[in-house]
Amino acid sequence: MLMDPQNLPQRVRDVRNRIERAAASGERSVDCITLLAVSKAQPPELMRAAAALGVRDFGESYLQEALEKMAALREVELTWHFVGRLKIAERLAAQRPYYAPPLNLCLQVNVAGETAKAGVAPADLPALAAAVAALPRVRLRGLMCIPPEEADAARQRAWFARLRQLLQSLNNSGARLDTLSMGMSADFEAAILEGATIVRVGSALFGPRPANTPPHTGGGRAPPATGTIGAA
Repeated sequence: MLMDPQNLPQRVRDVRNRIERAAASGERSVDCITLLAVSKAQPPELMRAAAALGVRDFGESYLQEALEKMAALREVELTWHFVGRLKIAERLAAQRPYYAPPLNLCLQVNVAGETAKAGVAPADLPALAAAVAALPRVRLRGLMCIPPEEADAARQRAWFARLRQLLQSLNNSGARLDTLSMGMSADFEAAILEGATIVRVGSALFGPRPANTPPHTGGGRAPPATGTIGAA
């Protein structure tokens, strides 16, 4: 069941308060952390209400759904994020208009080597980063991950620290990455403590997605504002 929009203002306040407390604990500026609302399967009306509360970044995983929402909300100034794979990055680069600014991309890393999750293995990350960085009309900005669910805060932080170390390693080799997209509803405080610049929050804002929401498979052709690319 979709969330009652009347609950949304309180949920947004709660999430922002959690972000502020985590930023303070990590001695970081809250202005360096972007709240990305995971809006797949959510109706445009609810997203419009979230935008009115100051939420400006939305994440989608299904191209046709994303295109319909972009059309429905075209008068609202939003930043759209899309999850895909390397072949999508190549297609986006090929179809990005020459006059448009470079498309910002992050690479998804499978930090725990889980077979049920997408993402490049840490050992293969340098090669994928080099391939994406070489594409025209796109800009590799950083990394993202979906680590195993952990109840212990220290274990949560360990996975996010791994992603931060991988980003630092790429930067030490000449990359200029500035984005760590990590942390979701249950663990974004730990991610902030390890340097997250984007936290991806769905259920804490909108409640659980409908049970019949299909699994993400990636795909599509249109160029959204930013993207997250997994393994090839």
